Amino acid sequence: MTHHRCFILLLLLLPFLASAQRPDTTRTRPVPPPIRNIEVDNVDVLPGAVDTKGWLLLDRDIQLELEGAIQNMYNFKYDKAEKQFRSLRRRYPTHPMPYFLMGLNTWWKIVPTNVQSTQYDKLFFAYMDSAITVGERLYEADHKNYEACFFLSAAYGFNARLHAERKDWRKATFSSKHALDYLQISKEANGLSPEFLFGQALFNYYAVWISEEYPLLRPVLLFFPKGDRALGLKQLRSVADNGFYTGTEAKFFLMKILYNEENSPKEALPLSRYLATNYPDNGYFQRFYALNCFHQGEFAESERVSREILDKINRGFPGYEFISGRYATYFLGWLMQNKYNDLLKAKEYYQRCIVFAEGTGETSGGFYIYSHINLARLADKAKDVSTAKKYYSVIADKASHKSEQYREAKTYLKKHK
Repeated sequence: MTHHRCFILLLLLLPFLASAQRPDTTRTRPVPPPIRNIEVDNVDVLPGAVDTKGWLLLDRDIQLELEGAIQNMYNFKYDKAEKQFRSLRRRYPTHPMPYFLMGLNTWWKIVPTNVQSTQYDKLFFAYMDSAITVGERLYEADHKNYEACFFLSAAYGFNARLHAERKDWRKATFSSKHALDYLQISKEANGLSPEFLFGQALFNYYAVWISEEYPLLRPVLLFFPKGDRALGLKQLRSVADNGFYTGTEAKFFLMKILYNEENSPKEALPLSRYLATNYPDNGYFQRFYALNCFHQGEFAESERVSREILDKINRGFPGYEFISGRYATYFLGWLMQNKYNDLLKAKEYYQRCIVFAEGTGETSGGFYIYSHINLARLADKAKDVSTAKKYYSVIADKASHKSEQYREAKTYLKKHK
């Protein structure tokens, strides 16, 4: 499963999608666990008589209180956000919101590593399991407590995502099933707040997207509700514009969907600019913005952001690490080579990019291969055959055999035996 497929309702399908992409070593695939065939209406339903007393999601005073905490969380001021969420927990120890927000704060410590780091796994699961425990108590006491269902669906969904990333398919499937069940119930409150619409928006989009992109999974998808890709995008835009707790997550997903799934980086650019501008210390938003600007030809902006990323890595900012460095050094290397014709600096940045990539073990493609190919070409242009062969040899060893870089490397090495 590629790393950019994230969060609540895609997670429901993620265990099956991830397992479908593993090498098939048997003639028949195992039958997936049975999942109750339920329907998720695409129409927002306003409950006729729901007692929302005690619902923190709808409490304006709580929103005003947490506005700074939400800002701190997405701006990677983790300690400040944690302190504010703990204050909420002291006053509402039996409500899932503070535990979920502390879990979300922990999740954003994992995100910048492309979910590779396991350092925060135990803490993350502890917070989400606490949200589930108190949420289930609230739901058992009142089966129309749709707010409890919202947090239960979200917490189980996050659990499913991380369990799937860690390849614990049994736990991922268990959590996915519960996330879908509680989503089905919480949809009744869609008309009360845009927060409730977020999970359904993601499911509507990805249920169709997965069916289109992975036809082999269509028999499995028969166990799930039908989606509506266009409606999912429309709902996600609405949540991005109007959601308080889910607004930034919705913008984050909308940005990635437009860039990756919809192949519309031009549409994604305003969203990436908004997120990078409003959360200037969020390393993930910064590197995505630098990437988007680079591919849209906004080189001055990509250069500015890339330099800021490297500066913050050097200064030890939280959430700024090798992956962000890999992005920034590649963009700067390319710009030094192609915009400024400063080949010495270009080589230095490409070499730093290689070091960053090796530091995260991402050496089979992407910036690692591109840095090597550019260094090889620069060496060949300087008639430094031995150095060019060194870089081309790495490409021949690491790159996909179907790639143009692999063919170029093999041709060069054959010519210069």
